[in-house]
Amino acid sequence: MPTIMVTDRSGDEKAVEVESGITVMEAIRDNGFDELLALCGGCCSCATCHVHVAADWKAKLPEISEDEDDLLESSEHRDEHSRLSCQIEVTDEIDGLKVTIAQED
Repeated sequence: MPTIMVTDRSGDEKAVEVESGITVMEAIRDNGFDELLALCGGCCSCATCHVHVAADWKAKLPEISEDEDDLLESSEHRDEHSRLSCQIEVTDEIDGLKVTIAQED
């Protein structure tokens, strides 16, 4: 089972063990992180599941899609490590992924 390291907005880090095949957004949401709104439910249409991926993980993830990139443009907290967690599938290859929940816009 892959483990994802999630840092919340207050800086607290928690290891979350999840099944492969779900999204990082689902893993965060289903493990008690209420600050990740995920209003669209994972349809890549709202950007309320914005996270910052640790620098050493950025190149290990699939490329950002045009839709995801467009949605992230609306966030004043976007940086080079920004991703929508609903667009990252949990697989054994991302075991140990580190993300920080972005500040709310």
